[in-house]
Amino acid sequence: MLLAIDIGNTQTVIGLFINSDKLARSWRMVTPRHETADEIASNIYSFLKNSDFKPQDVKEVAVSCVVPTILLEINQMCDKYFKAEPFIINTDIKTDLKIEYEYPKEIGADRIANSVAAKELYGFPAIVVDFGTATTFDVISSSGSYLGGVIAPGIEISSEALFKYAAKLSKVDLSWPDKVIGKNTYDGIRSGILYGFLGQAEFVIEKIIGEMQQSDKDFKPKIIVTGGLAIIMKGKSRYMNLHDPDLTLKGLKLLFDKNKLSG
Repeated sequence: MLLAIDIGNTQTVIGLFINSDKLARSWRMVTPRHETADEIASNIYSFLKNSDFKPQDVKEVAVSCVVPTILLEINQMCDKYFKAEPFIINTDIKTDLKIEYEYPKEIGADRIANSVAAKELYGFPAIVVDFGTATTFDVISSSGSYLGGVIAPGIEISSEALFKYAAKLSKVDLSWPDKVIGKNTYDGIRSGILYGFLGQAEFVIEKIIGEMQQSDKDFKPKIIVTGGLAIIMKGKSRYMNLHDPDLTLKGLKLLFDKNKLSG
């Protein structure tokens, strides 16, 4: 069994693959910024056991991480509890993705995994929109090359900043109001956050398509949406209709297989 671990700035997603490309199960937890290898393993063991999987059956581990300070504990956990050296995603591994980016090493591991999964599972051209701590847009050209993208503040961190610095505004739940025009402060905040980020995403997508079509008139991308907050946008957009919550984990599995076969 392969354990795929996607460590984001806010949340960590863990997936289990059993002898196939199909994801058997996935779990989410708060990203362990200060926990020890033993504490991280305890959480993962609990997830596995509570879902009737045996931790000792995990033979391989693949990791996507955007929080480098955690990697030492992850390495120690893999060695101690799974007797495995983790496969770490970076731009030096085999991806079969031509990267046309000025500084490839700056690309987040999750964005590499997302782009590989989008290209191989959905085809290209494509735009991947990942609603996480940051909202990222990654562009794959009509020839299948990774071109780069856009990085914007995410929904939750932007909302937290609003509540922190506006003394009279309180936190709201991120559920859609019935109308854009809020008749009270609570609905006004929800409308501003949700319709604001929906509008931002659609505007960025439109700008990307317009820019690409200046040199490639046939650029009609598939648009895949992923990330912990992507579910909020499901069914709300004229563009973002392909929702794959497990895109990053699938990319991890694809990258692991590519490098295992070539190694």
